[in-house]
Amino acid sequence: MLQLLDFNENPNVGVYCRANESVVFLQRSLPKQAKKLIAEVLDVKVVELSIADSTIIGSLLTFNSHGAIVTAYANKEALKIIEDQGLKVFPIKDVINAAGNDILANDNGALVHPDLQNSSVKKISDILGVTVHKGTIASLGTVGMAAVVTNKGCLCHPKVTEEEKRQLEKVFDVDVMIGTVNHGFPMIGSGLVANTKGAIIGDMTTGIEMGRIEEALGFLG
Repeated sequence: MLQLLDFNENPNVGVYCRANESVVFLQRSLPKQAKKLIAEVLDVKVVELSIADSTIIGSLLTFNSHGAIVTAYANKEALKIIEDQGLKVFPIKDVINAAGNDILANDNGALVHPDLQNSSVKKISDILGVTVHKGTIASLGTVGMAAVVTNKGCLCHPKVTEEEKRQLEKVFDVDVMIGTVNHGFPMIGSGLVANTKGAIIGDMTTGIEMGRIEEALGFLG
């Protein structure tokens, strides 16, 4: 199920929201109707969250079915809200700590910013319960925004190299396609929130882009 949406007239839905197969963490202050729609499309429980007094949940948090990595600036209340959803949580104390921007994960693996410390990488592996690799997408370290991956597929930045694409397929064990969101924007993660059941897509996204999302994330047939 695919749904075009904006958050308070902002099409960058992936910056303010993050989901796995059972829960979606959302910025506070969204209209009830939007929250209801998100819950239906992704078939998940909606949990409102603020991280470090900020609404940019999607940039500061990443998680799969096992655990969550969040910026070290998250307070105890935010950590408890995440843990209450049955997730182990690790506040990443690294120079690079915008976890949602810098870590891409599904239940099979994770790709992280190449400059993350090895000690952080080990902890990320423990918490997410997957093997973690360092890498780039389109030569960008912000892999969490350069692509969206679920347990069924991956859609990534159109300038991904063949070598990077092969790494993505190996790490996540899914097929990888290229595309854009919100009328040509290449940072897929900024305008798309998805799991294996559905996708919330920035409302500036075109029909052709929607088709790519549908195919890449396995919603056809």
